[in-house]
Amino acid sequence: MAGALGRMGTIAREALQRSGEYCCGLARTSDPQHDVVDSLDAVFTHRPDVLLDLTTQPSSFEISFSAAGRGCAVVVGASGWSAEQRAALGTLAGERGIGALIVPNFSLGATLMMRFAQEAARFFPGAEIIELHHAAKKDKPSGTARETAARIERMAGTQPPIHSVRLPGLLAHQEVLFGRPGELLTIRHDSLTRESFVGGMLAAVHAVVGRRGLSVGLDCILDDADFSGVPA
Repeated sequence: MAGALGRMGTIAREALQRSGEYCCGLARTSDPQHDVVDSLDAVFTHRPDVLLDLTTQPSSFEISFSAAGRGCAVVVGASGWSAEQRAALGTLAGERGIGALIVPNFSLGATLMMRFAQEAARFFPGAEIIELHHAAKKDKPSGTARETAARIERMAGTQPPIHSVRLPGLLAHQEVLFGRPGELLTIRHDSLTRESFVGGMLAAVHAVVGRRGLSVGLDCILDDADFSGVPA
């Protein structure tokens, strides 16, 4: 996995170690104690089945594209990918006959929030999105908010405004507000700890080996994946 020494990377690495699926990690600085190396060449001496990318852009595209080019399935947890980058990864994955899965948010609750919002957009003419994240989050708006807006636009024909908040004390939160005469519908999700992302992350890693080409969002595996929880 790439980004193995970051905040989310550490939690993900520990979960994969508990499940017996951790091969090695990739970071800017090697850490032999945790089987973390500092180059993609060193990663591939371990012959991984899947690369889980939890880095940030622009490294995310470079790492995932290189791994896919080597015939390794990839799961991307980084946001900020352009449409052109997604298309390039999808083309490469198709050519190599592997799966590639870009997941804006690994949380099961956030995935259901996006699905419910897309359904609600059929019936409510107005919508706005408020996304709130920790102060260190670099991208604004978040990948989850952009994906939610795109789903609403597909249903309603117009893209809703997105309001971004970055403050200490927050982790990852989003509200989708729908209005029509006389009523308001609010769909809200809160991730209170980073452990909320681990179940979806493990499900994505398991699912991608059986897929071909590019898929976007945890929603595409929602009905078939096992979200029973994090290994003890």
